[in-house]
Amino acid sequence: MSTLVNRNITLKGRRTSLRLEPDMWEALFEICVRENCPIGELCTQIDEAKEDSALTAAIRVYILIYFRNAAASDQSDTA
Repeated sequence: MSTLVNRNITLKGRRTSLRLEPDMWEALFEICVRENCPIGELCTQIDEAKEDSALTAAIRVYILIYFRNAAASDQSDTA
């Protein structure tokens, strides 16, 4: 049984499905709230910026980098 969750997203006006872990979906939705950006728009930006990787891999990397940068920013604010 897969732990991945399949959801439909619209990228550049076309509908596609993505399979991510539930925690990855939660993180992606949290980023959308923080950045006041619709999920389709954010995923389109990630898709356009990715190089030779699959979209789901690019999204996972984006999430990692986003929260790594947020944590670094929080640390510099308290220093």
